[in-house]
Amino acid sequence: MSSSKNANLPVKENCDVPGKKAYSIWGNTFLIDEHYVPIKAIGKGAYGTVCSAKNTVTGEKVAIKKIQNAFENLTDARRSLREIKLLRHLKHDNVIGVRDLLYPANPHDFKDVYIVYELMDTDLHQIIMSAQPLADDHYQFFVYQILKGLKYVHTANVLHRDLKPSNLLVTASCDLKICDFGLARTSSERNFMTEYVVTRWYRAPELLLSCFQYTAAIDIWSVGCILAELLYRKPLFPGKDYIHQLKLIIKTLGSPSDDDLEFISIPKARAFIKAMPRVQRVSFRAMFPDASAQAIDLLERMLQFNPSKRITVEDALAHPYLAQLHDPALEPSAPGTFDFDLEEQELDEVTVRQRVLEEMNYYSSSRLALKTSSCALSQSSSQTAETLSA
Repeated sequence: MSSSKNANLPVKENCDVPGKKAYSIWGNTFLIDEHYVPIKAIGKGAYGTVCSAKNTVTGEKVAIKKIQNAFENLTDARRSLREIKLLRHLKHDNVIGVRDLLYPANPHDFKDVYIVYELMDTDLHQIIMSAQPLADDHYQFFVYQILKGLKYVHTANVLHRDLKPSNLLVTASCDLKICDFGLARTSSERNFMTEYVVTRWYRAPELLLSCFQYTAAIDIWSVGCILAELLYRKPLFPGKDYIHQLKLIIKTLGSPSDDDLEFISIPKARAFIKAMPRVQRVSFRAMFPDASAQAIDLLERMLQFNPSKRITVEDALAHPYLAQLHDPALEPSAPGTFDFDLEEQELDEVTVRQRVLEEMNYYSSSRLALKTSSCALSQSSSQTAETLSA
């Protein structure tokens, strides 16, 4: 990133594409619909550059992510398509919302994809790493919102698989939304282990041990790691590699019993765990001396080595630690399950591009409404000007 303090401010570029305007953001050209005016660059990573912007028709501030050369790498292209399809299906207060999927100037041969999200202020990672003091009420509210969103996601037959503080976006009023569903899978899908899954520090033991099947319990493990990180203000299991990760988990939770190893489907993996030196469990009470007894109890129920012994999302929501927030009427299940029907198909670049274009068409009615509103506002302004000058 440039050291100039204005390096993240957009610079307008020349543009001859009807209905579009061009801006340079961190040296990256954003070609976006003219009713979006960028405010500043807010993030850059492996999967795109993000800027905040204002929708001049609705007045809403949004985040626009540009995925450059979106179809160059098929694995990444499928990841983007999956997230786009999922977020159109998942409509919940604690799941990030997509406002628009910008239609390209040339629908027959476009390389970049622009996704317009609702705008958030920061993420949980930044909050944890900051010097901002956090109280038990904060921990409860954050964990409650994660679980509430997760219940909705799980009842849609979806596993997030990559929950971590940086994938939990937060507003100034502490409202939280789960984002980044690019690695999500439906629980009925197989062939789970074909790509990088879940950031290592938040990865459940069954993933570290390459079990062929896993359940929604993998997300609960991640939530447990996040709760511990809130209490600890640093990661609980910062493994350097997957062997070190396993050692850290066992050093903290104690050596698993034979019963707790039954879920491990690979004999070599089970033998590896059994060959480790026997260790006693570390006391969470000693590790988190300022945490409430109820917080410790929920943490222990989430961080169970054996996934079948982990608390479910429904039971976690009903746990005494969250009693002052829990309200079944405000914790809906998804209205239907999500089916990513492309998972088993061989998709080439042309097909993925076509599927993304089809997704863009779902937002066409709202885009048309915006244009109509924009025209109406423009006409109203003209009429007002004519009246004043008469």
